[in-house]
Amino acid sequence: MSRESRRRDQGPTRREQAAARREHLPRREVITAPRREVRRPHRTVAEDIDQETRVGRVFLQALIRTQLRLGLATVALVVVPLAALPLLFGLVPGVGALQAGPLPLWWLLLGFLVYPAILAVGWWHVRQAERNEARFTELVEGR
Repeated sequence: MSRESRRRDQGPTRREQAAARREHLPRREVITAPRREVRRPHRTVAEDIDQETRVGRVFLQALIRTQLRLGLATVALVVVPLAALPLLFGLVPGVGALQAGPLPLWWLLLGFLVYPAILAVGWWHVRQAERNEARFTELVEGR
């Protein structure tokens, strides 16, 4: 018996069986959608600041401006009254002659009461600076 006759006796080959199965299955169709635009990954404000992008620079400049305004207000609260008191005592002679007990009023104001006022302005400045930084942190972290 030849090879071909043996194959005929054994039935269809594997290829023939696979082809027969494919004939009974419905035809597969490929569905394609139109190409979408590629989305950029969402960057956080912190990443913008770290990478020094334009957006990050805008956020940093806003914080710096806010802190500068606060610093200038603090300096004004300290320097203006301190500069105004000697001018007042020098230009208005009656005020320089006032007494508060055994001490002259200008001595009491410039020697003792200035320091608690400077401490109060310093405390206010620190609280405001921390508030500004907390707001900036909330903005950056997106809370």
